[in-house]
Amino acid sequence: MLNKLCLILILAIWCCLAAKAQIIKEFNVEEQEGLDLVQLDFSSYKGVSQIKRMYSSDPILIHTHLSKVNILPEFNYEINDRVLHASLSHHNVENEGFGKGISSKLFANSEGDFDHTWEVGLSEKYTYDMNFHFGIGKANLDLSGLNVKKCKVKTATADVDLNYVKNASNGIEMDTLMVKVNMGTVKGVNIACAKADQMIFDVNYGRVDLNFEDDFETLKPCNISATVGAGSVHIVLPSNQYPYIVKIKSTAMCRTSVPGHLSVLDKSTYASKAYDKDADNIMTFEIDVSVGSLTLK
Repeated sequence: MLNKLCLILILAIWCCLAAKAQIIKEFNVEEQEGLDLVQLDFSSYKGVSQIKRMYSSDPILIHTHLSKVNILPEFNYEINDRVLHASLSHHNVENEGFGKGISSKLFANSEGDFDHTWEVGLSEKYTYDMNFHFGIGKANLDLSGLNVKKCKVKTATADVDLNYVKNASNGIEMDTLMVKVNMGTVKGVNIACAKADQMIFDVNYGRVDLNFEDDFETLKPCNISATVGAGSVHIVLPSNQYPYIVKIKSTAMCRTSVPGHLSVLDKSTYASKAYDKDADNIMTFEIDVSVGSLTLK
């Protein structure tokens, strides 16, 4: 009897340890000379992801901790015409429904609750064109000091943080910065440091929170689009001494707060003190909220 109890106890302990066990994997592309562009496609159905600059000469280094593994990530790359094409894909084979994904997001309170963690390291030596797809979880992108030509992010129920360090702007002019979220929050800190021609933020259910407060050296002509189906938009605008215009589209079910220092051009269009329709450095904000609130500061 005692032997049976000991065996059951050992099995129980082993099961607990197995449940907590993680697989650590690393994928990288070693330093390459003469690359004009690095194209990265990254897709993960669940996890907490960190994308940031690493102090290395390798164009890509991906480090991951995986738990509840049913399938390992698939990583591939090739070089054609001085362009590095790299992709990582981690599919969901648990048949996790959308409802379960929402509950996982709502009740998660730590990184471990999303099962997997991802660290994507990039180098300032290369120019990047990146596409990210996140399912459930969180994504933190710090692209400070990198050379990013284009960055597009799509998520199901993952929150996205875009954080730039002041005085560490994008090293080149960015073409497009796009974030589309089905349910969640998009937050951008010092977002003008992206130096993008087009910024697109689209959330079906959730919140868009952007901060454009920065010095004049970072600000540049740009079209910013923020669209929320149900939720809120909160934007800290640039200094009133910089020329910009704000176009608002909303409904009776949207509460709107606009600072008094903006000039009213018509019932849905506002402008900064420095705005001049003939200026060649105008920033244009186009904001559309169907249900919820819009706050400009």
